[in-house]
Amino acid sequence: MSVNSPKSIVTGGAGFIGSNLVRHLLGKGHRVLNIDKLTYAGNLRSLDDVAAHPNYEFLQADIADAAAMNQAFSSFMPDTVFHLAAESHVDRSIHAPLDFVQTNVVGTAVLLQATLHFWENLTAERKAAFRFIHVSTDEVFGSLGEAGSFSESSCYDPHSPYSASKAASDHLVRSWHDTYGLPAIVTNCANNHGPRQYPEKLIPLAIINAISGKSIPIYGDGMNVRDWIHVEDHCEGLLAVAERGICGETYLIGANAEWRNIDLVRNLCQHLDELHPSNNGLSYANQIQFVNDRPGHDFRYAIDSSKIRRELGWKPRQSPSDAFRSTVQWYLEHENWWRPLLR
Repeated sequence: MSVNSPKSIVTGGAGFIGSNLVRHLLGKGHRVLNIDKLTYAGNLRSLDDVAAHPNYEFLQADIADAAAMNQAFSSFMPDTVFHLAAESHVDRSIHAPLDFVQTNVVGTAVLLQATLHFWENLTAERKAAFRFIHVSTDEVFGSLGEAGSFSESSCYDPHSPYSASKAASDHLVRSWHDTYGLPAIVTNCANNHGPRQYPEKLIPLAIINAISGKSIPIYGDGMNVRDWIHVEDHCEGLLAVAERGICGETYLIGANAEWRNIDLVRNLCQHLDELHPSNNGLSYANQIQFVNDRPGHDFRYAIDSSKIRRELGWKPRQSPSDAFRSTVQWYLEHENWWRPLLR
């Protein structure tokens, strides 16, 4: 273990984006403390390949536990905090909204206060270098029509308990920066896809249901549009923000990959038809089934990521077509990861 390596706390590091970020940071030479409560979507098996890494530590704790957070900061002494811990599934937020308020709002406030206490007691040099990176979503901006895209100046207009709780957490982070001077940065990202995403989400659900011979559900008429980014490109964007971003600023991270839900699922089916042909010789697209729409279902998301590209020199490495194909391939090759998660 290198004592001179950058030290990063990742909250929610056993989740989808978090586990990929932990792996990315370790690959860049960081020492990483993963703090995760291990709710249903937290899966330490996602980190089996780095569990024994000399620069990796894990702490099972709730970010709303002030004593645990204060102890974690004082013992690990981080240079950067990447805050990803959150309840994140819109459907679940509709049925259990208070869980989202507790983790995403109360938990963020507790974590911010622990971070502030730690930061205020650093040396001047370490205070100047410290960063708190808050990882949020484009859903806080609400819904777009047929044209236009979200930017860093877009007004907030959340429509679900999930997006409302994330909007609240964004505002809390900015208030800790403005009020106390905490060196914080907010990021809002497009929909992520890639390895180790919990099977309830659209892309892994479509892939797993397809090869399992089940129907592939699509809400409403499938015309809702989402902007997509591969999780590894997102992780590179987060590191760029931590290293070169300006405190108090917001950066939107996207890959300019807008897809209607129906077109995305058909694209996934085409990749599956080539990589894992069905036994009956038919396209997996025949398994698509339209279901009743979700309450408050936003019509369209799209991200203008020109600011982070222009100011920080970041851009996605993977083309949308290659990224979706690699995601399909990963789930085909890692049934041992997702099969135990099915209920």
